[in-house]
Amino acid sequence: MSIECICINDKNRPSEIPAEKWIEEGEIYTILFAIVVLPQRRLGLQLVEIDLDESCAPYEYFLAERFAFQMEDLSRLEEFIRDCGQANLSVHELMKETNVKRTADTGQAN
Repeated sequence: MSIECICINDKNRPSEIPAEKWIEEGEIYTILFAIVVLPQRRLGLQLVEIDLDESCAPYEYFLAERFAFQMEDLSRLEEFIRDCGQANLSVHELMKETNVKRTADTGQAN
């Protein structure tokens, strides 16, 4: 299952993550893995396009709040998170964790 998201917030890059391994606003990424990260208790994402390896420690995931998803992908995202062995997050909880927006003309995520 492939779920795409678009970066809407690339601000405040941690100094431990080099610029070449950082997300870029407006770019589309594919989710590889999802997990609830501690201590924030927030949804974290690993991306196909960027490997946050040991050189980025302690960072291993990007917070989901940095991305927007298409509304029609939310139920697939909910299933994907369950498949990753993480807590059962409802669509309502996902909408709080992520940014789901639609433009009136295209239906695309912003």
